[in-house]
Amino acid sequence: MMLSRASKYAILSTLFLAEHVKDNKKLSVRVIAETIDVPSPFLAKLFQQLVKGKIISSTKGPHGGFYLTKKNQQKTVLDIIENIDGLHRLNECFLGLSECNGSNPCPVHYIVEPFKNSILGKFRDKTIMEFSKEIVSHGRKLSLKDISLELGTASE
Repeated sequence: MMLSRASKYAILSTLFLAEHVKDNKKLSVRVIAETIDVPSPFLAKLFQQLVKGKIISSTKGPHGGFYLTKKNQQKTVLDIIENIDGLHRLNECFLGLSECNGSNPCPVHYIVEPFKNSILGKFRDKTIMEFSKEIVSHGRKLSLKDISLELGTASE
């Protein structure tokens, strides 16, 4: 079960919008992309798809941008993944085999399956806002900036 880069960016940017709901303002793709360190053109395409799927909302014009309505806030991370990749991606074999299930398991199927089900449950059962509040309450940052530096420092 691997998420595409598109799904990862979509989740990260939607959670970023959720973190800024209280500000009650619309954010541009450029501002979001720079803040969380994702490519702006790629994020713009993802946002078109997320708006079409009613995961996020937008308005055009000089005071336009992207934001989350109360209804958007009740969507889940699983809704984001389904909108971007479809659910088939979550059900793929961990080793990439074309046929892998309970009756025809790959060598690691029974090891991976409980973890996959746990993750899917959390993605399905928590709203975007619940995830956002959890992130903020633990003092985590929503950015890809400096992650490689932190990982490099941790291994030294």
